[in-house]
Amino acid sequence: MMRTMKTLISATELMVQLKSARPPVLLDCSFDLADTETGRRAWLSAHLPGAFYLHLDDDLSGAKRGDNGRHPLPDRAAFAAKVGALGIGTRTPVVAYDSQGGPYAARAWWLLGWLGHEDVAVLDGGTATWREASGAVDTHPPPMPTGTAPYPAHAPALPTLDAAAVRAGLGRLNLIDARAGERFRGEVEPLDRAPGHIPGARNRFFKDNLAVDGRFKSAAALRDEWQPLLAAGDAVHYCGSGVTACHNVLALAHAGLGIGTLYPGSWSEWSSDPSRPQAKG
Repeated sequence: MMRTMKTLISATELMVQLKSARPPVLLDCSFDLADTETGRRAWLSAHLPGAFYLHLDDDLSGAKRGDNGRHPLPDRAAFAAKVGALGIGTRTPVVAYDSQGGPYAARAWWLLGWLGHEDVAVLDGGTATWREASGAVDTHPPPMPTGTAPYPAHAPALPTLDAAAVRAGLGRLNLIDARAGERFRGEVEPLDRAPGHIPGARNRFFKDNLAVDGRFKSAAALRDEWQPLLAAGDAVHYCGSGVTACHNVLALAHAGLGIGTLYPGSWSEWSSDPSRPQAKG
């Protein structure tokens, strides 16, 4: 049976946890693909008390080769060392958040689960809900912990597929694409080599997991919306670069429907090789 992770925490719940005997380590993952330093600047201006900043390109992704996608998974040992340097051990509670509806926090949530960490959640609604709850903020970076050690990661604890496995499984895999509909259909492609999607995939835009207030929909509502997409089997999630797909993974976990499998390379990797089949519409 697939292991489970915690999923979401509200701002009021987080306030209580921060005053507890085991306060969580906070990770600010805010990011903007159009201006990659926007999140860091915002964090330097104001952030949740004691929150460390994790940059999507520098901290939550690995080295790009040109054929492995825009945000390949980080080297496991390097990520374990980074997590450990923040004082995160196997029993440390962690809460990730961002200011963009949760995709970058979900990436951190998934990566920690990939290391085997279970006590990790995403702040539902992110910084907006924290401000609405009159949560305190800091304006100075927190001191780095001392005497830390790398997180004791072993074999990957969450399933992934590479491009070869996805290609071999075409027609059998239940591929779910988290990009906006116009990108999925191939009407526009602002970021990657070619427009379109992996043949046989269906579209579930990650923002459809959110209610109008920016928080995740209820578990019951997400179950109702996701169950038809799972009739063909467990989901294989992808997006443009393996980031917003983690938002769909988080939504499934919150709905109690498992998590499925991530294709980290996603469309940016798939479309880098013109010999791989592509579809539009």
